[in-house]
Amino acid sequence: MAAIFDTGLMWFRRDLRVNDNAALHMALSQCTQVHCVFVFEQAILASLPQADRRVEFIRESLVELDSALRQLSGKAGAGLIVRHAVASSEIVDLAATLKAHAVFAARDYEPQAAARDAQVQAALAQANCAFFTCKDQVIFEGREILTQSGTPYGVFTPYKNNWLSRVTPQDVRTHDSAPLAHRLSERPDHDKRPVPSLSDIGFQSTNLSSLKIPTGEHGGQALFESFFERMDDYHTTRDFPAVKGPSYLGVHLRFGTVSIRQLVHIALQRQATGSPGAAVWLSELVWRDFYFAILANFPHVASGAFKPDYDAIPWENGPQADALFAAWCRGQTGYPLVDAAMAQINQTGYMHNRLRMVVGSFLVKDLGLDWRWGERYFAEKLNDFDLSANNGGWQWVASSGCDAQPYFRIFNPVSQSEKFDASGKFIRRYLPQLAKLSNKTIHAPWLAKPLELQAAGVALGVDYPLPIVAHDEARAKTLARYAVVKKPSALPGTTD
Repeated sequence: MAAIFDTGLMWFRRDLRVNDNAALHMALSQCTQVHCVFVFEQAILASLPQADRRVEFIRESLVELDSALRQLSGKAGAGLIVRHAVASSEIVDLAATLKAHAVFAARDYEPQAAARDAQVQAALAQANCAFFTCKDQVIFEGREILTQSGTPYGVFTPYKNNWLSRVTPQDVRTHDSAPLAHRLSERPDHDKRPVPSLSDIGFQSTNLSSLKIPTGEHGGQALFESFFERMDDYHTTRDFPAVKGPSYLGVHLRFGTVSIRQLVHIALQRQATGSPGAAVWLSELVWRDFYFAILANFPHVASGAFKPDYDAIPWENGPQADALFAAWCRGQTGYPLVDAAMAQINQTGYMHNRLRMVVGSFLVKDLGLDWRWGERYFAEKLNDFDLSANNGGWQWVASSGCDAQPYFRIFNPVSQSEKFDASGKFIRRYLPQLAKLSNKTIHAPWLAKPLELQAAGVALGVDYPLPIVAHDEARAKTLARYAVVKKPSALPGTTD
């Protein structure tokens, strides 16, 4: 394959793998020699706590990526250049130093990332260096899936039907960089250094290793192979937090240590064999594309409601609201399933998808707090935080989003607990102080008889809090609160 440019720079971002990497393949296809770089963005890292699992996950994945690049090229010095800097200026400076004629990267759809890339493109153009981006983290992006009238979808099911009718083998084909790997170039001598340690960039180790969260491309592949064995049962297991039902690939999709094309390709194959589990899991992957499209086509969702009328809802505020939010964050609401779920995210950075809906509904519709408070908290805590999906999920529970649950649908945290953690196994894992309660009373300890509480060693208000709100009363307040949106104006997007 003839090269167009002499020297290129491959900029890794949310695609930390060598296999089926669209941007890497594009760079190798168009350049005689290619340098590879990753930039720890100072502006992002400065806002994070010193112990952040995501930073450690990235760092460990970069170690594997560096090794994979050297192994792929057969050159000991052809690894990854890693910088800790302001990416928008560092990439331009590095391109100039390396005398690169083009920079390549996978597209990033978040507003800040898009603004950064526009700045980089403009600066590179001034230096007569091209900037190319390509699709990698989704199957369909932006306006590729539109209604018959040419507008973006605002409802999931017709979007999904169109998505499924459009997807072809070409959309999920893999990009094999191995035949072109000889074009990977040796790094400059001053950059032939190992990936910096966490302390080098001002961070500390976390409990990532003790949680046994696998990192890098090999870690993602191992998780997927494990999930493949139980994919066919996904539709029956996915709602139960004490059951090993999900794929646990969220953080790997977030940082691109797995290929979305590989996942969709296999899900389509399994669905074709009649697997109901694969069909449901594929639907979840389509939801991911859908939320990316919502963010791209309706960027106002990053700061406000998808349905603008919902911005008029009068949320609770003041010291009492702050106290309620703090109790929710700490897992001290008095509702065991909610508190166990919050303990899970606080201790591990992961929360089961069913529980994300339960705790989200509780924050918004039991406590009456602005969904954006919860969105920000999840953004701080989730290993797999992704703006589009996090925003979409929170707007779903708040009923302000696209294709969201109706405002009058309010999850009962006790019945959700009884239905999806009937034996209390999940609750006992994260709230051991309630372990001796019966399977019946563990869902609502305040309803237990005094003798049972005494026998279980539980003193309400001491060992475990009393409920901070009464659900029935909170439900009535929520219905009144949402009265301002009973007759909303026309919604963004269409359904045809």
